[in-house]
Amino acid sequence: METVIAFIIVFGSLVFFHELGHFLFAKKAGIMVREFAIGMGPKILALRKKETLYTIRILPLGGYVRMAGEDFDTVELQPGFRVGIVLNDADEVEKMYLNREVSNPNVLFLETESADLSKALYIEGYDEDGNLMKYNVSRNAIIYEKGQETLIAPYDRQFDSKPLGSRALAIFAGPLFNFILAFFIFLALGLINGVPKNEPIIDEVVTDSPAYAAGMEAGDYIKEVDGTPVDKWTEFTEIIQQKPGENVQVKAERAGELVTMTMIPSVVEDSGQKFGQIGVKYKPEFEKSPLKALKYGATETVSWISRIFELLGMLVTGKFSIDALSGPVGIYKATGDMAQHGIFTLMNWAAVLSINLGIMNLLPLPALDGGRLLFFLFEGVRGKPVDKQKEGMVHFVGIMLLMVLMLVVTWNDIQRFFF
Repeated sequence: METVIAFIIVFGSLVFFHELGHFLFAKKAGIMVREFAIGMGPKILALRKKETLYTIRILPLGGYVRMAGEDFDTVELQPGFRVGIVLNDADEVEKMYLNREVSNPNVLFLETESADLSKALYIEGYDEDGNLMKYNVSRNAIIYEKGQETLIAPYDRQFDSKPLGSRALAIFAGPLFNFILAFFIFLALGLINGVPKNEPIIDEVVTDSPAYAAGMEAGDYIKEVDGTPVDKWTEFTEIIQQKPGENVQVKAERAGELVTMTMIPSVVEDSGQKFGQIGVKYKPEFEKSPLKALKYGATETVSWISRIFELLGMLVTGKFSIDALSGPVGIYKATGDMAQHGIFTLMNWAAVLSINLGIMNLLPLPALDGGRLLFFLFEGVRGKPVDKQKEGMVHFVGIMLLMVLMLVVTWNDIQRFFF
């Protein structure tokens, strides 16, 4: 149950901030946001405030911000269509009923001759006496159909009506808010728990390990590995991990003197990759400083962004196999493991996950934010947008491929963790 709660809180927070970025920049651009949803599947909680429906859905595996005009959600009234209308005090249509069963006594029925609910905002048709009538449609008119209410979206409130820059920012804002969230989590860790000194000092040497055999001792201050100067513990571990089964020369300061040791890191395999390990432990020390916490938040965010891009590069070049990827099951399992190590470890994991989510969404793949930004780039180069039908087909194919990839990754996670 603790793992379930931790996963819902962590993943839900990341999705919330991602969608919040889309939402705020869309609203800033004047785009109507029809729905702000956290989760996928059936609704378990819904609240309408003004023009936006805020929902929480049953599966905590994603979310979305539905903007007017994005999903062909505008209503077109074809000639001959029978519609019921209700007028406001200015004789503008404020309600339209598209189903035949209407309980409103003030409704007037028209057989539509022509209508434009996007730009011109009018409806013209024959009333029950055969007279041709034309009415202006209110910008806030509501359409009722099969028990559903839909607020019409005048063209200037639709996504496609906005300048290219505003549309691109509304899409880019999702990943951007994931990076901002990661920064503030790292900042909070630095302020609350302190900033790790990250000094390359050995706290403990494991018996019968390569380091023990080479004569390494607790308290050794690592200065150099194979001629490469070392200033941080993370730098030391990264070099060792990259040299499994190789001769490594380590220089360390001990009691004011420089000691040279040669060792061969053991080969450790994880997710199909081989890493070096020499058998030493590190005891982190922390210092509290607002300025250092601010710097820590920025440097950790940039460092993880760089590290994840490096891993993606390794995946593309074949240095990582697809088996190294994790999906929802893997994230769920890892979140439970992190939660067992305390709130600070869980917060650090959430920050790394947030950066992962931001970068994954920026990949130039159909159906992702990066794929949409790629179409905006084409639009900027061509001087006109790509045909909506063609773009929709590309995104549909992309969704199908992503679903297949998700199934493969999820199956690998299930085999890895449960069998």
